[in-house]
Amino acid sequence: MSLWPSGKFLILGCLAATTLSAQAPTPAAFDSAKAWEHLRQQIAIGPRPSGSPAIVRTRQHITTALAGFGIKTVEQAFEGQTPIGPITMVNLIATIPGQRSDRIVIASHFDTKLFREFRFVGASDGASSTAALIELGRVIKARPQLPFTVELLFLDGEEAVGEWLGTDNTYGSRHYVAAATKAGTLKSLRALILLDMIGDRQLNIRREQNSTRWLTDIIWNTAKRLGHQASFLDEETPIEDDHIPFLKAGVQAVDIIDLDYPAWHTANDTIERVSARSLQTVGDVVVAALPEIEQRLLTDRQ
Repeated sequence: MSLWPSGKFLILGCLAATTLSAQAPTPAAFDSAKAWEHLRQQIAIGPRPSGSPAIVRTRQHITTALAGFGIKTVEQAFEGQTPIGPITMVNLIATIPGQRSDRIVIASHFDTKLFREFRFVGASDGASSTAALIELGRVIKARPQLPFTVELLFLDGEEAVGEWLGTDNTYGSRHYVAAATKAGTLKSLRALILLDMIGDRQLNIRREQNSTRWLTDIIWNTAKRLGHQASFLDEETPIEDDHIPFLKAGVQAVDIIDLDYPAWHTANDTIERVSARSLQTVGDVVVAALPEIEQRLLTDRQ
C-alpha cells in the first residue's frame, strides 16, 4: 500500500494550519519588561515637576516611544495658574483610531510633585502609570478592529505645587475637560480609565469610592478572574485624583490607584520600591477588561 496519498493530505493539512496561523496572529500581550524600561528612563531623567526642563525630556520620551508604535501625539499646552505664578503645562494626547469616533480614554499624569527639601523621582507616583500607559499603547495599537477610538492621555500638572487645596491640583485634567467642553467633544468621551501609582511592590488597589460603579465592577471582576484579587481589594476608599474633573463633567470614570504606599511623596519613592510584577498585574487587568468595557458601551448605545 502506498503511503503517498495520506502523506500528501498531511502536508496539505500542515500548510493549511500554517496559513490559518499566519492569518490569525496571537494578540499582543502586555510586557512588563518593556514597561519597566519606560519607568527606568523616566527615573533616570530625575525629578519632573511641571514647567521644568526634565518634564520636557519626559514628553519627548513619551512621544518618541509612541511614534515607534505608529501612534501620533498632539500637545495641548496651557498656562497653569499656581500659587507660585503661572507655569506652562502640556498634556499629551495620543489617538488610536477605532470603528467609531466615540472614544475610551486611558490616562496617567506624568509630572512629579515639586519638592525643594529632597530629590523626588516619583517611581510609583508618576513613572509607573506613565510607563504602563506607553506599553498599553503598543498593545492596543496591535488589536484589530477596535470598536471605539482609544485615546491615551498623558496629563501634566496633577500634583499640587503647594498643598492639595482648592485649585492647586489636577491642572491638566481640569484644562482638558474645559477645552473638550468648549469644543463640544466631551460628549464623545464614553469612559475614562485613570492609572496612578501602580508600581508598589506590595500592590494594594482599593475600589475608589467616587468612581463609576459598573466600570469599577468590570475591572475588579476581571482582576479576580485573572487571580489578582490579592492586589485588587474589595475595600472602598475616596480619593481625589485626575478622574474627578471628568466625573463632575458627567464622564463615566474609574481610578486605579494604590495610595497605600509608605514611600508616597517622600525621597524613598525610588526604583527599589516598585516592581515590574505590579506593572504586569495592572497591565493584564486593563487589557483583559477593555473588551468587556467596550461591549457594555456598545450595549448602552443600542
